[in-house]
Parts: sequence; structure tokens; C-alpha cells
Amino acid sequence: MVSELRNRIFDDRVMAAMSKVPRHLFVPPDKLALAYEDTPLPIGSGQTISQPYIVAMMTAALNLKGSEKVLEIGTGSGYQAAVLAEMAEKVITVERLPEMAARAQAVLGQLGYHNITVKVAGEGLGWKDDAPYDAILVAAAAPDVPVSLVNQLKIGGRMVIPVGSRHHQELLKIIKTSHDVEVHNLGGCRFVSLIGQEAWEEL
Repeated sequence: MVSELRNRIFDDRVMAAMSKVPRHLFVPPDKLALAYEDTPLPIGSGQTISQPYIVAMMTAALNLKGSEKVLEIGTGSGYQAAVLAEMAEKVITVERLPEMAARAQAVLGQLGYHNITVKVAGEGLGWKDDAPYDAILVAAAAPDVPVSLVNQLKIGGRMVIPVGSRHHQELLKIIKTSHDVEVHNLGGCRFVSLIGQEAWEEL
């Protein structure tokens, strides 16, 4: 899987991180044969583990150097959080489904990730208690860039988020400046919907 990704992702630190994280531990037992295919997989409760290429691309876009505090929105299986934890000093990951958060925490604990804190989402988006963050990765699609998440970024911080309709989005990289935000379009994508304030209502 990683050797194939190297042809498309040219960030050695991201590739090293993904080489260390055993993706098969984050997928359901009936999907083990597909664990290292470059494809998203269902993980229950209408959620998915993202395609490895998308995980690599989003992680690379955050430009992590190793000393950052990172917020992830949408823990899911915990796989993306593990990749981030290989590249940052601290990861706060927020999941709205308590049973999924518990499963992810168990796997991450089994793997010995002491720099990841799993939180069950509250009413608002993100996790303000530990803000501001150097980087934010949103693993679910919003109709617009949530102002509350931009507010949780440090000046100079980066956020990667899919924005669009429920069925098709553009992956955006947001850089917070002292007076505004820069927006860079990384291309089309498709994610599960972000649920909550400044996002979508649950169907």
C-alpha cells in the first residue's frame, strides 16, 4: 500500500508514519482482506475508514514538523489519529458516537499511543478546551468552513476540511493569517457528513 502511495505522495515523513500504523487493526474483521487496498471501507454506524491516499494527502497538507498540537474532528476507527500521532506531539480527536470513540480508544491504547486523547463530541464543533491548535483535520464534510473551527486555530495554523454538498465536496486547505484566511483547493472528494452546529442535521 505504502509503496504504491509513494508514486503520488512525495512526503517522506507521511509515508514513514503510514508504514508504522497497522491499518488492519482499524478495520472490521470481515474487511481484513481489503485492509491494505487503497479504498475506503465501512466500519459500522454509517461511518468509513478513509481511503489511504486521502489520509496521506490530508496529513501531508498539514505540514507537520513534530512539535504540533493537532485537533481531529471525526475519530471514526482511529486510524487517521494514529497517523497524525506519528507526526505530531499531541493529538486531540473528537468523535460524536460514544461507542465508536470507545472502540478507537481501545485500539489506540493497545498500540501504545500515549499522545492521543479521544473525546466524545459536545454541542459545538471541535474541542475548545485545548485550543488553539497548530493544525486541524476534519474527516467529515461540512456545507461551509465552520467559523468556530477557524477560531480554534493558531495564527499560521492549517486546517484541512471537505466542504460542499452531502454527496460531493472539495477538499480545502485553510491557512489562518493575522487578518484573514487563505483557502487552497486540493481537489474533489467524498466524505460522510459532519453533523452538528455549523454543519448538517442528522438524517
